Amino acid sequence: MAATAENNQYPSTSPEAPLVVLAGATGQLGLLIAHHLRQRGARVRALIRLGSRASAEAESLRLQGVELAEVDYDFVTSLTQACRGASCVVSALSGLREVIVEAQTRLLQGAVAAEVPRFIPSDFSADFTKLLAGSNRNFDLRREFQRRMDRAPIQATSILNGMFMDLLKGQAPLIQPGPGLLIYWGDADQPLDFTTMVDTAAFTAAAALDPDTPRYLRVAGDVLSIRGLQGAASAAFGKSFRPLRVGGLGTLATLIKVTRTLAPAKEEIFPPWQGMQYLHNMLSGQAKLAEPLDNARYPDIRWTTVRELLATHHG
Repeated sequence: MAATAENNQYPSTSPEAPLVVLAGATGQLGLLIAHHLRQRGARVRALIRLGSRASAEAESLRLQGVELAEVDYDFVTSLTQACRGASCVVSALSGLREVIVEAQTRLLQGAVAAEVPRFIPSDFSADFTKLLAGSNRNFDLRREFQRRMDRAPIQATSILNGMFMDLLKGQAPLIQPGPGLLIYWGDADQPLDFTTMVDTAAFTAAAALDPDTPRYLRVAGDVLSIRGLQGAASAAFGKSFRPLRVGGLGTLATLIKVTRTLAPAKEEIFPPWQGMQYLHNMLSGQAKLAEPLDNARYPDIRWTTVRELLATHHG
């Protein structure tokens, strides 16, 4: 009964509906992408690692009417078989070099061998294409995979969405509700791009079903400077916030080097210094998404603002 009740949220699956293969489907973003694909009536085949069928995430996917395909990411043949019949492969894989570069390359090779026409890689970030090598470890990995992808005979589309807005609720140190502060380095008027994970997933699902996507799609649910964040936070929390500049971008760069030396955490995907690198990329303006943005490409998507997100969290 539970499965039937859950499936009532989604359109019935037609054999003629496009099939989207989704890698990283059991992660937070992947689960959201699967949900929005099913809401749009797509058939979804989620790639899950061997032995993970009993996980809560896999059960959630089953309840959504998603087909599960166990794969071995070490073997292209396994991935090729799982990709057969798909109109698009979407990667929401998360990890370091072995995942973002190596496993994703094997997934790409499997998609090409299965004659899948389109591939959306696991980028979902600020515009890493404009950054110098070494300025962000995780972005360097995406650029390395990008070079491989651009040589492959497949139509690729990267979705760039700035910072996940959800991080403003605690993980990113910019907004400090207790003392009512906006912590920043550099210029308080530098525009910053933010998009919720839910909105990113909704846009990705729409793009996966759109055969005419360009190489890059750039979206931002909200574009605010530090001063703009000050106004959004003040309105959301019903109290005054004030900006606190703790130094220039050079100070932040030094802090990144010191933190990386003292706590390298090489095997962590998001150690503290990695988040600081991301902030530096954004606050410098180097990773700012080029405009015009592609927000209006799918008019049914309503974009969440920072004020709305903070107000919901606060409430």
